[in-house]
Amino acid sequence: MPEKMDPDYGKCWSTSKDSWKTILILAYQSLGVVYGDLSISPLYVYKSTFAEDIHHSDTNEEIFGVLSFVFWTLTLVPLFKYVFIVLRADDNGEGGTFALYSLICRHAKVSLLPNRQAADEALSTYKLEHPPERKNSSRVKVLLERHKFLHTALLILVLLGTCMVIGDGLLTPAISVFSAVSGLELSMSNHQYAVIPITCFILVCLFALQHYGTHRVGFVFAPVVLAWLLCISSLGLYNILHWNRHVYKALSPYYMFKFLRKTRKGGWMSLGGILLCITGSEAMFADLGHFSYSAIQIAFTFLVYPALILAYMGQAAYLSKHHSTIYQISFYVSVPESVRWPVLVIAILASVVGSQAIISGTFSIINQSQSLGCFPRVKVVHTSDKIHGQIYIPEINWMLMILCIAVTIGFRDTKHMGNASGLAVMAVMLVTTCLTSLVIILCWHKPPLLALCFLLFFGSIELLYFSASLIKFLEGAWLPILLALFLVTIMFVWHYATIKKYEYDLHNKVSLEWLLALGPSLGIARVPGIGVVFTDLTSGIPANFSRFVTNLPAFHRILVFVCVKSVPVPYVPPAERYLVGRVGPAAHRSYRCIVRYGYRDVHQDVDSFESELVDKLADFIHYDWSQRLTSGNEDGGSQSGGSSSECRLAVIGTVALSGTPAFEIDESLQPASVSVGFLTVESMTDVIEMEPVGVVERRVRFAVDESESDVRSEIDVQLQEELQDLLTAQQAGTAFILGHSHVKAKQGSSPLKRLAINFGYNFLRRNCRGPDVALKVPPVSLLEVGMVYIV
Repeated sequence: MPEKMDPDYGKCWSTSKDSWKTILILAYQSLGVVYGDLSISPLYVYKSTFAEDIHHSDTNEEIFGVLSFVFWTLTLVPLFKYVFIVLRADDNGEGGTFALYSLICRHAKVSLLPNRQAADEALSTYKLEHPPERKNSSRVKVLLERHKFLHTALLILVLLGTCMVIGDGLLTPAISVFSAVSGLELSMSNHQYAVIPITCFILVCLFALQHYGTHRVGFVFAPVVLAWLLCISSLGLYNILHWNRHVYKALSPYYMFKFLRKTRKGGWMSLGGILLCITGSEAMFADLGHFSYSAIQIAFTFLVYPALILAYMGQAAYLSKHHSTIYQISFYVSVPESVRWPVLVIAILASVVGSQAIISGTFSIINQSQSLGCFPRVKVVHTSDKIHGQIYIPEINWMLMILCIAVTIGFRDTKHMGNASGLAVMAVMLVTTCLTSLVIILCWHKPPLLALCFLLFFGSIELLYFSASLIKFLEGAWLPILLALFLVTIMFVWHYATIKKYEYDLHNKVSLEWLLALGPSLGIARVPGIGVVFTDLTSGIPANFSRFVTNLPAFHRILVFVCVKSVPVPYVPPAERYLVGRVGPAAHRSYRCIVRYGYRDVHQDVDSFESELVDKLADFIHYDWSQRLTSGNEDGGSQSGGSSSECRLAVIGTVALSGTPAFEIDESLQPASVSVGFLTVESMTDVIEMEPVGVVERRVRFAVDESESDVRSEIDVQLQEELQDLLTAQQAGTAFILGHSHVKAKQGSSPLKRLAINFGYNFLRRNCRGPDVALKVPPVSLLEVGMVYIV
């Protein structure tokens, strides 16, 4: 599957600079990735709709009413809502549930992510547009920020949407492949013994090939979907001309009224089948980052939308002249017998492509959830070195395969699968509608009345369909609800325990004076090598390191406290990824490094991370001593004490330093909120520092290339000594120190909290990947420190 064209950090395609040729190529490529699921819906919409709630009568009021509903649903939801409104709510070119959530978190203080820093707001991808804020908009913002329970409610809403996407990833392959293979019903006498085994075989092959990545066969995806769209539109046109040329009259909304007036409750319940015509619409927004707004808009408006309308009109035209039994209402009855086998083959291929797109999307959203601390750690494998963002998660893949086959064998018909899939689809759309309403107010600064109109108009349509799906609870709709409750519980427990662990670390961190006091007088030895201590803290000494030194009175000559953290942006540019500073004086050889990732970023392998970390430390050493040279102070210029030595963090780019920084910003308070920016070849924009609360003093010092020769020579000697120590330590080897945690609820906690922490979280921790796997630490270099967290 073709993913992000820019392999660096995900800048979206700038449509103003793209040629029409580029946009059309992207539009063509988007067919295989974005529209596979949406384009195969004609296979099962009519069959699901006429399953049992309504019957096809001689008056044709039912079939024309269903066609009218399909036409207006496709027009209002995918075309008007997604193409013209929701696609504009992108996060640096990225779309999806987490993109909307991260946009809201950046414009209002509602994020529950730990270790936030003001320096994160200086990231170029953390762009905030500040048009004049309306009074009513600011009221909504204040209301959201004031009440903590609204932060939790917003997170649960996002998690619910995420879980329904995962549920869709389970149900879509089953219903798509099953519906395509069910064409054998009209071509084989013993079809009931063939459809299920063939469907299961195709699903097993589909999931078994996931670890190869889709880049090997991705080039055939777009041609397959294009061939399918041309196929269904040609068949639709043939059926219209051959059977009923006046079927276009059924596009009038009047036929919806006639349909509901005649069928009443049965017609309302049949909406659960009609809504399947928009399955896959969310993919337009979720896959926005892979292409561009213009490409997705052109592909849908000028190809996908007309092809689908023709396909549905053609089926309705055929059925209006064939009042057959319920069993025979399916896509394949309207296909002429002479071309039925070729159409069957193309349909199966298109269903596989549509399934592949939703499986890849499921991997992607689980990876995003994991990066934001909302999903237990799983192994993420990158299947392509050239195409950014292509991932494979083994555990999730095999779970999806088993559940997919279980759904196929358990339900055995389109009706139950359609009820389950429809509810998952509408739940995701409702979540998107709610989040987009908040984006309209908080990010676009539009009047709340406009957001309310958007919410009421599209929300009422989706609630109508959602209610029709929910009423089918016992007929398949229970599956996504049960799955969502199970997954939301897991994700919320994991997130809650992660936050509590961070708070424990924050309250039990050790002072810098304790670290500086460690020395030979206390029997503490410094051994050769680099010690990398992983922590969630952005300041202070973590408790797991003090425990390590207490039990093993030695630590490495070069000590680096590394915090790998996520920020609410899709990508962090490589030139802005590393924040590096000292911990203590230069002679102590201790450093802090904060490595920042966006929710769509690819985490580095440990080999490349280790070498890059050393490069960043060397760049920082160059930078720091050049600052001392500028200030004429060998002991650190403006730094007045040991504790303040940790206050200065520099943004280290991806290239070596070639001179002194253009400027430095000093803050008088909030050590965790300080960022020093400087020019690099890749990042030529000044870092904008957000002023923390309570800070009054701010000094900007421009670099001056004048200093005394004796100071310069002394600084040069110390610079070379520190670089030599770093090189020697690198040659001696690197050890990675990680906390091996066991979490317990403190005495007096509620039974629910004890159940969630003592049993739920610890069960997940024991049975999921450890932090060493998530951070890709080799076992031979790993040192684990046992820690008991009482939260």
